[in-house]
Amino acid sequence: MNDDEYYMKLAYKEAEIALEKDEIPVGAVIVLDDKIIARGHNLTQTLNDVTAHAEMQAITAASDYLGAKFLCDCTLYVTLEPCVMCAGAISWAQMGTLVYGASDPKKGYTLFSDSILHPKTKVRKGVLENQCGEMIRQFFLSKRVN
Repeated sequence: MNDDEYYMKLAYKEAEIALEKDEIPVGAVIVLDDKIIARGHNLTQTLNDVTAHAEMQAITAASDYLGAKFLCDCTLYVTLEPCVMCAGAISWAQMGTLVYGASDPKKGYTLFSDSILHPKTKVRKGVLENQCGEMIRQFFLSKRVN
């Protein structure tokens, strides 16, 4: 297993925590020098806050941990393609690398523009894509059935 898969599995565990809270199951981890410095999962329902996405939670935690607003040397692993809001935050944080699992054909930032991210941010997509996407699909399917 490569590093991207290893860290995406940890982001997936964060998504499982969100699922247990009946949140949209998205999880994120931020890595610096092979060390996880932040974790996050969706908390929009729990906090009654539309901005409480997994990426936002993780970015805030990483910035707090480092005592810095820029995350140039960090890698963000997130189970779902970031929305425009999160992509903007990733850009402002100058994230070094973004790695995401499933694409988001309804709300993903790439629907609007790849250039939302900081020009130096590297992107790798599709890591554990099927597994990450299936969790989201099953969540919304269960909501439609009930």
